[in-house]
Amino acid sequence: MRTDTNAFHDMVEAAIASLPPAFRPAAAEVLVSVVDLPPRDVLQSLGMHDPMDLTGLYEGIPLTEKSVFDQPMGPDTIWLYRLPILAEWRDRGDVDLADLVAHVYVHELAHHFGWSDEDIAAIDRWWE
Repeated sequence: MRTDTNAFHDMVEAAIASLPPAFRPAAAEVLVSVVDLPPRDVLQSLGMHDPMDLTGLYEGIPLTEKSVFDQPMGPDTIWLYRLPILAEWRDRGDVDLADLVAHVYVHELAHHFGWSDEDIAAIDRWWE
């Protein structure tokens, strides 16, 4: 099984294609970047120390907060951290890698739609 950056992008494309049609246009506007590990400054800003604890991050202005008065700050971006995702996949042993990548992607995409972690947890029992 391929686990390189291109394979992760392919898995995200498959996840986007499986979204309900109403969500696909907004999802297509969000840049997806796959890197091995989160940068130290990102970890510090989140109060985290171990880069293996962060599998994904949404960076942008949620659609529920966007305004025509906002100054462009670059594209909204979903960051997927490849090595932590791979470590979780190996540790779990009970999930397909493509499913895990799709789950992390959809979780971060939910933030783009204005959902909080609490909102997502209320309907997503993935981690139980």
